[in-house]
Amino acid sequence: MTVLSASEDQRVVRVGALELEGLLSVPEGATGLVIFAHGSGSSRLSPRNTYVAERLQEVGLGTLLFDLLTEREADDRANVFDIPLLAERVEEAVRWARQELKSLSVGVFGSSTGAAAALIAAAHMPGDVSAVVSRGGRVDLAAAVLHQVKAPALFIVGGADYTVLELNEQAFRHLACEKRLDIVPGATHLFEEPGALDEVIRSTAAWFTAHLREKTDERHEDF
Repeated sequence: MTVLSASEDQRVVRVGALELEGLLSVPEGATGLVIFAHGSGSSRLSPRNTYVAERLQEVGLGTLLFDLLTEREADDRANVFDIPLLAERVEEAVRWARQELKSLSVGVFGSSTGAAAALIAAAHMPGDVSAVVSRGGRVDLAAAVLHQVKAPALFIVGGADYTVLELNEQAFRHLACEKRLDIVPGATHLFEEPGALDEVIRSTAAWFTAHLREKTDERHEDF
């Protein structure tokens, strides 16, 4: 593992062949690791995802926030919507985590276009991705592989995010895995309404805790 710098609760690491910069936090006794797949040009420094990550750490989940694109790639807006490219980067991060943190099971938390990348990674890596959560995700962009996803999948959508909600409802029907669709009443795409993001966090934490703990316990027994 390449550690660029470290604090008591966070390490700056390099992920994958391109050494994409990431922020890794693993609480003592962690029950799993959640990799964040940012969407629509967001980055590891996103205040919204940082807040979600901190709350997940509080319930004993490790988190990895990393940039899916290099700075040069991010300058080309088309790359933000290059779903195969984003999915490839998520898969690299999953492989990195499985190599560096062997005892922890891995889940992926995706937002916007990152949710499609998360689902594609889950479809391509059924033995490595143990759970997926989509927050306001463009899950329709993973339509071709939805039926291949084996990991338990939770879709969280704002009730007032009308277009994305419709797309999620359509995609949800194509999933053959354990699945749930949570609609946050009155919430728009970024869940900026009072209490909306906290509702997302409660559902996300419960989903990952339930589905990662058992797999992590199995891995601890193996090591």
